[in-house]
Amino acid sequence: MTQHRPRKRFGQHFLHDRIVIDRIIAAIDPKPGELLIEVGPGTGALTLPLLHRLGILHVLEVDRDLARNLTERCQGLGELHMHCQDALTFNFCQISDSELRVVGNLPYNISTPFIFHLLDYLHCIKDMLFMLQKEVVERLNAGPGNKIYGRLSVMVQTRCRVEKLFTVGAGAFTPAPKVESAIVRLIPHERPVAEITDHDIFATVVKKSFMQRRKTLRNALKELLSEKQIRSLGIDPGNRAERLTINDFAALANCCHNDKNQ
Repeated sequence: MTQHRPRKRFGQHFLHDRIVIDRIIAAIDPKPGELLIEVGPGTGALTLPLLHRLGILHVLEVDRDLARNLTERCQGLGELHMHCQDALTFNFCQISDSELRVVGNLPYNISTPFIFHLLDYLHCIKDMLFMLQKEVVERLNAGPGNKIYGRLSVMVQTRCRVEKLFTVGAGAFTPAPKVESAIVRLIPHERPVAEITDHDIFATVVKKSFMQRRKTLRNALKELLSEKQIRSLGIDPGNRAERLTINDFAALANCCHNDKNQ
């Protein structure tokens, strides 16, 4: 087994702090019999204790050298299923059609598109626990009126409960990143938080609303809704997207759907 040098193109920062590792494992609280996939296992800081607790573990690693090294390290420790694929195109429901747990220390350069990718597989997922850039976790957790509240906040909070657990300093990694990290848990809602008729239209409305943050709704959504239609929903067309709740976005999307199908 060769020593692996972190690759910048994969955004690799390897966790080495034993206290942080133990804290993350405690937060995951893996139980035998659970189906769990670790995304971006790296050198195995979380993989080995997870495999020890579970006996069976799926891992998703795009770096073939890391995948090979980790497979060698885990021989005889349990049943490791290595998926050497791109996380942004991986079908998570191929592992389980329900109750899948997803965890990982995600490369900062793919964290946001990866979370959007996972939203398509929530019907298979029980919960998710990730180490992300602290700023991304704050955006995930932001509410209306907050300057960092945006498309990511709305789309994730519509589908999941967001729990920020704790922060992790740069010194816990090799090489040390230039930013702080944080651990977040995402739990899919059992019941919808808003009545949304068409989720594709909802996603379009949210995306257009935040595309140019300084635009008012009357300008951002002029191709979808008239000022009169927006006002009829009890929403001020002069508002910007950052002032709207999830229910406001749902009302706008449902109005678009009704208008389209009349």
